[in-house]
Amino acid sequence: MVKRFLRSGRTGFYLAVAREGEVTAGDTITLTDRSDVAITVADIVRLYTADSLNKDLLRQASELSTLPEGWRDYFRKRLWEPDA
Repeated sequence: MVKRFLRSGRTGFYLAVAREGEVTAGDTITLTDRSDVAITVADIVRLYTADSLNKDLLRQASELSTLPEGWRDYFRKRLWEPDA
């Protein structure tokens, strides 16, 4: 299923819960924060699946504070060891 999901290129969107509660059809969802970095979830997926030699994108991803440290480490390693 994961391989099929990645091949589709439809990575969706991700969000965080700011406050627990009930959400129902018709409720308003408000964007409260957006990073200044122009990197998308699709860009991150592409780095994992097909574009792992894109140095500029690897550098941006490795410095993106909103990514987990393990992911940033992975992208840093790809920068320095492209065949890893």
